[in-house]
Amino acid sequence: MNYKSELNLATKKLKYFLIGFTVFLGLVCLYYVSSFAPGLHRSDDEATGVDGTDPVLGGFVHHRDFHDLPQNQELNPEVPKSLPICDSRLSELIPCLDRNLIYQLKMKPNLTLMEHYERHCPPQDRRYNCLVPPPIGYKIPIRWPASRDEVWKSNIPHTHLAQEKSDQNWMVVNGEKINFPGGGTHFHDGADKYIIALARMLKFPADKLHNNGTIRSVLDVGCGVASFGAYLLPLDIIAMSLAPNDVHENQIQFALERGIPSTLGVLATKRLPYPSRSFELAHCSRCRIDWLQRDGILLLELDRLLRPGGYFVYSSPEAYAHDPENRRIWNSMHDLLGRMCWRVVAKKDQTVIWAKPLSNSCYLKRDSGAQPPMCSPSGDPDATWNVLMKACISPYSARIHRQRGSRLLPWPQRLTSPPPRLEEIGVTPEEFQEDTSIWHFRVNEYRKQMKSVVQKYTIRNVMDMNSNLGGFAAALNGKDVWVMNVAPVHASSRLKIIYDRGLIGTVHDWCEAFSTYPRTYDLLHAWAVFSEIDQHGCGVEDLLIEMDRILRPRGFVIIRDKTSVINYVRKFLTVLRWDGWLSEVEPRIDALSSTEEKVLIARKKLWDEHPQAM
Repeated sequence: MNYKSELNLATKKLKYFLIGFTVFLGLVCLYYVSSFAPGLHRSDDEATGVDGTDPVLGGFVHHRDFHDLPQNQELNPEVPKSLPICDSRLSELIPCLDRNLIYQLKMKPNLTLMEHYERHCPPQDRRYNCLVPPPIGYKIPIRWPASRDEVWKSNIPHTHLAQEKSDQNWMVVNGEKINFPGGGTHFHDGADKYIIALARMLKFPADKLHNNGTIRSVLDVGCGVASFGAYLLPLDIIAMSLAPNDVHENQIQFALERGIPSTLGVLATKRLPYPSRSFELAHCSRCRIDWLQRDGILLLELDRLLRPGGYFVYSSPEAYAHDPENRRIWNSMHDLLGRMCWRVVAKKDQTVIWAKPLSNSCYLKRDSGAQPPMCSPSGDPDATWNVLMKACISPYSARIHRQRGSRLLPWPQRLTSPPPRLEEIGVTPEEFQEDTSIWHFRVNEYRKQMKSVVQKYTIRNVMDMNSNLGGFAAALNGKDVWVMNVAPVHASSRLKIIYDRGLIGTVHDWCEAFSTYPRTYDLLHAWAVFSEIDQHGCGVEDLLIEMDRILRPRGFVIIRDKTSVINYVRKFLTVLRWDGWLSEVEPRIDALSSTEEKVLIARKKLWDEHPQAM
């Protein structure tokens, strides 16, 4: 090959290289344009939109400095001009409890241990970044207290429970409504009569289960449609009604539609997201739980959650039936609870009530090597977020052992009195009282802002997304609302104070979706939540879409945060359809203000309504 031929060949190779490199650069540019264009990340598994972005799946671009964002939406590529609507089949989407995701990602949960009912959140590229639509025919929910006994069928168009439980008075379809007679699997004649019977078994004064305010917080496991919890409310007892998203789908959705405190959850492999010693009473009525599995680990989880001297009410065939299998289960359960130092305090017909010890005295008398073992002193019984259950007994602190109990005041005095566990989180009684006073003032200011649009019973289900010491919820006491207090994971140690005040709540990471159905809360209160998740690298936009999912139409959001955060969030109100009514103020600076703040209150529209600005 001569020199001229070699030169031509080299020229052709260079030409092809340059063409290939140009194509490569073009593809790279196209990728980055599609990834960081307005809207959502690209998903390789779904069809893309006209701008090269996926309209439903993916994650928003996460900004890092609110101050650097342009105020004009036209100049801000991160604020979409519209948000897609999810497919109507996703009207009941619960992203972290979506069993379809388990199959799609080929997860292999242990079905025997109920792992498939635990949280499994989608990765960033499989998040649904769309607004969840209501079902066809959706109506504004019936207001409390009428909602305890009836809901609109169109809001939860599932009637299989009415058919399956027709002999137990769970629920009855009545034209356009579903009625709740107050029955249950174990109390066909009504939860109110059953509750009186329990009080009589325990010999409480006047047959009142609250026992002069000493029984305030109850955990109802396998609660059905939460009629037990509903009929505890007139007694000033608040129940965390708990059930999984299982074959009895929508039972918790019905409970929340009724305005009854409840949540999705399951006794499986991980601790329930509540601190130790949170409940005075746990209740299980025909809840189909195998309490003896894995060395009694589920009973040991109840033991962790019950206060000193707390009660476990167990209504089940094992407690009274005489066939060999039920007798075997009963004898094994009685033996296990005896080794846990629980004692039977009452037994009648189908119901038995155990009591947990008041101190460590019984534990100290157990033989060396007795089972179940005591938990290690280095373990933290209050750590719950993604923490596996432990098959051991959590001993009491030296203070509780010495005092023989938690020494909490009866309800309602405990709501405003500094609880003993304050010292565990480094808060003084004076700081607690100041926090209570500040939130009383703040809530009064919110009420003044909203008085033109809020009537009695407009709001029933409330969530405080960053509950701190529970001051926001305490200020709402007596207002015919209930509050789900949410402690972010980094502040989870403070949730014990909320329970000691006689309130309820849970731990949660707001970088993930919350374990509830769509359209279940009337008001969401977000104090410094957006600033916090942005510092952890999570998407503010993702959180806005999640808040929209769980907020009822015509529900309210109260966002209290840095001015730059409020300015940014305000840009999304129209695309979220949260512009049914707006109010924005600069509040008074107080001891809880970390920086200059603004308060933004917005109302979510029914999608065919027109905005009304203030």
